[in-house]
Amino acid sequence: MSRPSTLDPLFRSLQSIKGVGPQLAALLTRYFGAPEGQEAIALDILMHMPSGVVDRSRQVGIAEAYLGQVVTLLLHIDRHQPPPRGKPQVPHRVFAHDETGEMQLVFFRAQGGWVEKALPVGEQRYVSGKIDFFNGEKQITHPDYVVEVDKFATLPLVEPVYPLTQGLSSKALTKLTRQIIETLPELPEWIPPATLSHFNWPTFGNAMRSVHTPTNPAEAELWAPARMRLAYDEYLAGQLTLQIVRSTMVAARGIARTFTGEITSRVLSTLPFALTAGQEQAIAEIRDDLASSDRMSRLLQGDVGAGKTVVALMAMAAMAESGAQSAMMAPTELLASQHFKTLKPLCDAAGLGCVLLTGKMPAAERRPILAGLASGEITIAVGTHALFQSGVEFKDLGLTVVDEQHRFGVHQRLALSDKGRHTDLLVMTATPIPRTLVLTHFGDMEVSVLREKPKGRQPIDTAVLSIGDYPRVIQRLKTRIEEGAQAFWVCPLVEESEHLDVVSAEDRFAELRKVFGDQVALIHGRMSAAAKQETMQRFSTNEVKLLVATTVIEVGVDVPNASIMIIEHAERFGLAQLHQLRGRVGRGAQRSACLLLYKDPLSETAKARLETIKGTEDGFEIAERDLELRGQGDVLGTRQSGMPGYRLAVPDVHRHLLDYAHDDAKAAFAANPSLTGPDGEALQTLLYLFRKDLAIPLLRAG
Repeated sequence: MSRPSTLDPLFRSLQSIKGVGPQLAALLTRYFGAPEGQEAIALDILMHMPSGVVDRSRQVGIAEAYLGQVVTLLLHIDRHQPPPRGKPQVPHRVFAHDETGEMQLVFFRAQGGWVEKALPVGEQRYVSGKIDFFNGEKQITHPDYVVEVDKFATLPLVEPVYPLTQGLSSKALTKLTRQIIETLPELPEWIPPATLSHFNWPTFGNAMRSVHTPTNPAEAELWAPARMRLAYDEYLAGQLTLQIVRSTMVAARGIARTFTGEITSRVLSTLPFALTAGQEQAIAEIRDDLASSDRMSRLLQGDVGAGKTVVALMAMAAMAESGAQSAMMAPTELLASQHFKTLKPLCDAAGLGCVLLTGKMPAAERRPILAGLASGEITIAVGTHALFQSGVEFKDLGLTVVDEQHRFGVHQRLALSDKGRHTDLLVMTATPIPRTLVLTHFGDMEVSVLREKPKGRQPIDTAVLSIGDYPRVIQRLKTRIEEGAQAFWVCPLVEESEHLDVVSAEDRFAELRKVFGDQVALIHGRMSAAAKQETMQRFSTNEVKLLVATTVIEVGVDVPNASIMIIEHAERFGLAQLHQLRGRVGRGAQRSACLLLYKDPLSETAKARLETIKGTEDGFEIAERDLELRGQGDVLGTRQSGMPGYRLAVPDVHRHLLDYAHDDAKAAFAANPSLTGPDGEALQTLLYLFRKDLAIPLLRAG
């Protein structure tokens, strides 16, 4: 079905609305981040939620209007006192009264006589604004509204306040919103009757009207029925999309695999350590998936250093027993080569052919690899997305393992090329994701979690210090490096910024060179891949003792001898980031330390972040806390990577609704997988409203 025509008023371009010129339309298109090449539409305005309300409903006499209150008064205008000639900085004052007292209205730089026109002497006007005092007299400076008595109805007594951007006035946005609210079509109800009556929610249209044109302040609260309903709608659209995606992924029938146990037991015997209980359980879950005839779609979550790579290796070994190949895809060449370094010796010992394939490889090296993949002689290929380019043919690819999932959203899962689309899929992430977010972003996948760290991992001592202690830190660092330790020193920026009072990596590098000379090296994101690789190499071979870095070292850098992590301006980093950075040490046999240096003054949130990191090493606990402190879009570091950032739902307040939406979406989809009939069409309308219609073409296939 194409988009229902009832929705047309919401999908028209803003330029077609009276009073919106090309300039305002372009500004709004930028502000709402419309998809490439598209303009902002009426729906964008509707989905732009107020951040609060101004309550002007307090209508009192002057005598009862108190300092700092927003009031609406009916005033009698007595006289004007314009500024003396040539003194434009003196305000224009208007004297007024009612039965209870007197007051002044104050206007700065009021040229052109408009104040006299708006407030004619001898007449009455409704005036709304905030009361302040000047020389003991009550006054309102620049009232928000001045209206004639018979036009009182046009004065909004409860006025929503919207987040704005440079060049967009609150008046213009409010006016536009009201125009669009008036054209809101009647829509079919998509919420199941049981949920609707349980919560006693209004219809979608009435909910939108309550939020954008409230009659009392309570109607617009985040926990009011109207906003609750809209948050649930947004969750429901997301959950339904994931159900559809999941059915598409799983409907591609998998192959029921059988295992001999021969290769997996060889791999186990070559491992230098025993598996943790968590690893064993994850391996068992994956084997069950592979043995079933449905296609596997599983997320493997494990904290930094929880041993995900070994679990993936066991899955790939099981796949090899059933006669099929596996591909392991990492986001960067650095990470791909690191996985390869870990896997290669284990594969060699177990007699598994394992190769590394990246985009930068010379043709002569590629040729034998491509031949081996095509003949099936090579069982495991590790690489970047180059694995899925044309020209790479597998004899029988059975399993795709994708590392560092959160850069790899639902769209990417759907877009895995034909080579990878019908294979079983295992996705690994080192970002512990709180349950709410797992439902939101990976509701289409099963989840395995590795909680404990492998044996022999040392706890990391974490301390929090002010940058004022710099001399002491340097002394201590000197001693430790002389004893043979290696250290990371992380800064938030590459180079000095005019706007932020923050020490950059380049400045810090220059400072540290004065003390440590050639033992220090610098690495940051603007360097070429080769230069980064070379610097990392010098650090891993212990040629360089101290590595000054920006956050490029966050994911997957493995230098077991590095046992000290110093994070400067720790207050500028998110919790997940601090946790990931700290996880770069504590990988070898010696005790490791992490030092968080902050600069005063600290905000409450920053203080809470540093306390959390100091108090626990459990990534899942940290992720839950991070969600409380920051809101969901940042936890995955994906405000911009096609993740559903919410516009109507505020996770802190509405999180409990996600479970309802998840269950309702599951039930609705199970009952009506092709979304036909009136109920199905109502749900399709919902998907269009929340721009999830990418999922609709997948339905027909079902």
